[in-house]
Amino acid sequence: MLLYSQECEPDNMEELEELITLAGQIYGKALTANDNIVKELPTGTIYVTRQDSSTLGGKSIGSVDGGFCQLPSLSAMTSQLPTGNVNVQLFQFKENPLELRSNESITGTTCSFSLQNGDYPVKFANLPENIEIYLPRPEAPEPEVADIDWKPGFTVNSRFNISDENVTVVVTARPNRNVTLSLTLYPPEEANATYLNQSTNVTFKDNYRWLITPEMRKGIEGGWKVAVMPIDYFSSEKVSFKVSVFVTKCLFWDTELEVWSREGCMVGHNTMPNLTHCLCNHTTFFGSSFFVMPNQVDLSQTAALFATVHENYIVVVLLSCFFALFLVVVMWAWYADRKALRTRKMTLLEDNHPCAMYNYLVNVQTGHRRGAGTTAKVKVTLQFIDGQSEAFSLSDPEKPVFERGGVDVFVLSIPFSLGELQSIDISHDNSGGSPDWYLDRITVQDLQTQDVTHFLCSTWLRGETCKRTFNSANMNEIASFGNIFQTRTSSGFRDEHIWVSIVDPPRRSPFTRVQRVSCCMSLLLCTMAINIMFWNLPVDEESPVLLKIGSFELTWQEFMVAIESGLFMFPINILIITIFRHIKPRILPNKDKASTSKKTPPAAAVSMNTIIKETIGLLNHLSKSPKNMLAAKEIRPETSGDLFWALNKVNDVLQIMQVENVGDPHWAYCSRFVFYSLSHISNLLEHVGEKGYFLNEELRQARGTVSVLLKKAEMASLQHVPQSQPSVQVQNKKQGWWLPWWFLFIGWFLLFAMSGISTFFTLLYGFQYGRESSIQWVITLTLSLVQSIFILQPLKVIFVAIFFAMILRPVAVENNEEVELLLQEQKKKCEEHAGRGEILKEHSQAVGLCPVSLSLYTSSSPPNQNGRAGAVHIAYCLTCE
Repeated sequence: MLLYSQECEPDNMEELEELITLAGQIYGKALTANDNIVKELPTGTIYVTRQDSSTLGGKSIGSVDGGFCQLPSLSAMTSQLPTGNVNVQLFQFKENPLELRSNESITGTTCSFSLQNGDYPVKFANLPENIEIYLPRPEAPEPEVADIDWKPGFTVNSRFNISDENVTVVVTARPNRNVTLSLTLYPPEEANATYLNQSTNVTFKDNYRWLITPEMRKGIEGGWKVAVMPIDYFSSEKVSFKVSVFVTKCLFWDTELEVWSREGCMVGHNTMPNLTHCLCNHTTFFGSSFFVMPNQVDLSQTAALFATVHENYIVVVLLSCFFALFLVVVMWAWYADRKALRTRKMTLLEDNHPCAMYNYLVNVQTGHRRGAGTTAKVKVTLQFIDGQSEAFSLSDPEKPVFERGGVDVFVLSIPFSLGELQSIDISHDNSGGSPDWYLDRITVQDLQTQDVTHFLCSTWLRGETCKRTFNSANMNEIASFGNIFQTRTSSGFRDEHIWVSIVDPPRRSPFTRVQRVSCCMSLLLCTMAINIMFWNLPVDEESPVLLKIGSFELTWQEFMVAIESGLFMFPINILIITIFRHIKPRILPNKDKASTSKKTPPAAAVSMNTIIKETIGLLNHLSKSPKNMLAAKEIRPETSGDLFWALNKVNDVLQIMQVENVGDPHWAYCSRFVFYSLSHISNLLEHVGEKGYFLNEELRQARGTVSVLLKKAEMASLQHVPQSQPSVQVQNKKQGWWLPWWFLFIGWFLLFAMSGISTFFTLLYGFQYGRESSIQWVITLTLSLVQSIFILQPLKVIFVAIFFAMILRPVAVENNEEVELLLQEQKKKCEEHAGRGEILKEHSQAVGLCPVSLSLYTSSSPPNQNGRAGAVHIAYCLTCE
């Protein structure tokens, strides 16, 4: 067998590793757990043991006399070590079995150390802790030892000559006293003057030994010198040294190159003349070509390179054109952002009844087709399972609505819940110069329950078909491949495609056009810098081919250039874009509205017709729901009898409220609507003029009746408390994360810093390349940008859209704190309409009641019976302070 021969024949050397592995497998099959085999051979010794992998930490195999290996800690091997039992084998050779093909003069013991998991080898590579290998050299001669007396003020010098740059020099200076020694290394006199002398301190703990590695000598050969002297020694006793020097090196056999190599191995501190201590971080092949260095530029020559601008102005002209185009586009983007700022705001409909507190968020999306926008006046009616709402006019006096590609959001309020939303009626009056309207879709969100209803329209409203009814979409329609793919593709090109999104970004995105243009400029400059750094690199002919399809080949070098380019460019630019996308907008209350919304006192004279009209209007709203058991009756207000008839009907509804079960959202909001409406009527009765056509007795009776009804409505509102729902702000925290507004400054700082650095290095490399190379680089860059913008980016958007469509993930509904401000505005209108400023406030203090606010939605769960009404009543009032 090959293991019994003195050395391997040249033709058989390639089979040596296979034979060692085969021998280990043969001996390993005869082993049980924790068993060992030691086989003595004429050429060496075989050690094989089977151990559980969890016990291998610090494990030693071999013998002290013949050499042994010690494994590192278990934590250092865990990532590369399998679980269960493994065979650990050590083959020791008394002589080098590869001497005939060896490129080194190997003396002493050699060994092969390996692990087997069944029939498969376990190979360690680049371990964080080294494997310790002890190789005896029994026939090695002892180095000469120089016994030198030290004289104070002088140094003891030891000289040695280096002809092999891979060896490690072991210097031992053992004093006869327990002192600390200073050792300084001096290079040969002919060495480069820039070499800095190295020094160290050694003590008894270090065995007074210093290892001078190849890295410390920086490949310099010749006569070196080590100067030795004690540190802080003031005794009068004589000090002498025994100085010895010998060289050694640790190598492993590279099976691919078929040479001895020191990569990943170094000499350890326990090395002695007759025993070499090696530290290696692998048992098999260790690769080192993992980083392709870009073209290098000498920064010290910056001034000289910039002085050649008159000879090579290609890159300067290119960058100047880009910056000029950037300034033009950013000015247009700033103007477009200013114009779009008005269209971003949500609208609180003026048609909302002042006392209505049940709110919906209506999101209307106009299509992107040519002429899709409309100048007509649009109305919407919501059809519920228990009735329908009033017809609301979707308009905003402060901004244009229903423009092409626009998304308009309205807050619509009704007096109380009418059940599940089933359909909507949309119509317009064909007015204006372009009345035709292409309606894409409508989304209605119940702000109390957070339920969302989708209406997939995709319809023209024009001519005789200017009125349509749309039923709510079911889950199959919402999650259909076509719907999600269309939505994701549209939103992807308008938001995720950074270049296309400049022209038509999402209307309600905080990522403005100016920020998008600036991010594009930063990406462009960064792309130019990375491209010019790696442009025209020398081709590594030995780089392995990773992928080959026809004539197309992807080499390891090309793959690493792509990875490194991405690491240089994408993290910082993605961070900048992410910051701009997720900055929380600063939404401030409208001061103009706040100043004009101050309550104006009612007219000094209020007629009877006005009061009757308001009361009949209350009945008409109550008749919208069959739960109120009140039929609509159109009457013309003429006499005070009509007023008392209407108030009697209101009393009937209040009596129904008192016997209904607690927890129905209809009665919770209906009771508040009645309370606020009666407060408004009570306020009007207080301002009836002399010509109000009321007799004094009738006026007193009307005021008394309304006062009694107001108290009943108050009790009903305390009995029926809306169930607690998360506020809009709480919902936002669940839907996504936002950065504070001041992150805007961080984003701009990173963007300008990245752009400036990229511009600097692009100019520097361009000046270094010269005029002809710069022209070729500009052509390459242009083709790369065209490919990225018009091919790769669109394909990315389409693939992402297909992915989302395949996993059936519908688009989320937008929501933010602007809704909260609009709801507060609606509440304020309700308070002013009901006369909270004066009469309602006095009434609330008398009965301990405050107006219903949004905080009520986040209060504790409603009381079940009147026994808890007192506690709820107190907490309810405290939230309004």
